[in-house]
Amino acid sequence: MKLRIQGNSLRLRLLQSDVARFVETGRIEEKIYFAPGDQGFLIYSLEHAPDLSIVQVRHKTSEVTVVVPSHQASSWAETDQTGIYSVVDLGGNGKLEVVIEKDFACLDLSDAENKDTFPNPQVASVC
Repeated sequence: MKLRIQGNSLRLRLLQSDVARFVETGRIEEKIYFAPGDQGFLIYSLEHAPDLSIVQVRHKTSEVTVVVPSHQASSWAETDQTGIYSVVDLGGNGKLEVVIEKDFACLDLSDAENKDTFPNPQVASVC
């Protein structure tokens, strides 16, 4: 799973194996270290929950979790739908754009670099 943060937007891109694990287990996560020691990391995760009706973002020290309604996660995973797109209201801090997408193969990369990506639906163009 790849994470991209830009301005007030959060984007997660998932490989085929990530999507399969996400649907099967209900949660996937990655951990990145920024400094030595026990406190220098960030965990970013994606979950689905049956009791939700909208996408939510949860934050606690060193962890950001995007939570998607289970029905929406299943529909996205089992179809050719590219992504789940949502805007989360942050109250006085504005809005956060949340994007969860299947990671498509780039046509200008080698097969090794495209391993486990989804087939690109726009084979006539370049990433």
